[in-house]
Amino acid sequence: MRTIGAVLLASSLIASSAFADVGAPLAPGKPAGVKQAQATDNTLLLVLGLGVVAGGIALVASGNGKTTGTTTTTTTTAP
Repeated sequence: MRTIGAVLLASSLIASSAFADVGAPLAPGKPAGVKQAQATDNTLLLVLGLGVVAGGIALVASGNGKTTGTTTTTTTTAP
């Protein structure tokens, strides 16, 4: 389970850096491109991100096959 979690984490880090624009630095005195960033459709990235989060939650919820329940014992005394 840890291996799967590590693979998911690594792939999410690689995928997020792959979509980053690492072009030239911003020109001084020019707009930072906010309108262009707001105009792009990020639906696919949102869906993929939610899928990765849901997969991580499912991995954590499944545990390692160990039960974490508590055991209670009762003792009775004869009257």
